Amino acid sequence: MQNTQTAEQKIAESLLKIKAVKLSPKAPFTWASGWKSPIYCDNRQTLSFPEARLLIRDEFVRNIREKFGNTEVIAGVATGGIAHGALVAEAMGLPFIYVRSSSKGHGLQNKVEGYLEKDQKVMVIEDLVSTGKSSLDAVEALRATGAEVIGMAAIFTYEFEIAKENFENANCELITLSNYTALIKEAMELNYVDEESLQSLKEWRSNPQNWSA
Repeated sequence: MQNTQTAEQKIAESLLKIKAVKLSPKAPFTWASGWKSPIYCDNRQTLSFPEARLLIRDEFVRNIREKFGNTEVIAGVATGGIAHGALVAEAMGLPFIYVRSSSKGHGLQNKVEGYLEKDQKVMVIEDLVSTGKSSLDAVEALRATGAEVIGMAAIFTYEFEIAKENFENANCELITLSNYTALIKEAMELNYVDEESLQSLKEWRSNPQNWSA
């Protein structure tokens, strides 16, 4: 199987093996939004595992070079995208900045931290995309400084339709290293879930709000 795995499947396998992603259809997690979910994704976990960390870094670098070759600055989204963004910037020899979730309450009250010139082409690094709202808040903060955001790269997406719509409406191209479809495929291959749990995971993906209810 190793020889035929796609890059997104390799990332998904890595996330499962280090338990950055946990699947529990029969005892669902509760998100901050109140949604019940059979999946919990914590990509900060990847930083503690050198092999996973370097796999993610290298895939980010490969994708950015292939699809966004004019990148001038790497920006990490707080908090999950900061460390990964710094690793990518170091590997590519590019400047690094990061975007706070909210403006600092003292001093210069910055939301964007680091040196950034107007019209510089910025590639944004994020760890996880659900609806895309918080990720796109960071994009707007960068645009407000006069930067040109050329795209966003994230480790994982749940592939919600609302996220796709939000990124299209914001005119921001999103690429991801892995996704929910690849994750479920790998979970089945690795015997992380049975057929009953697989059906529940598919139902949640198609309508998470109703599944939660």
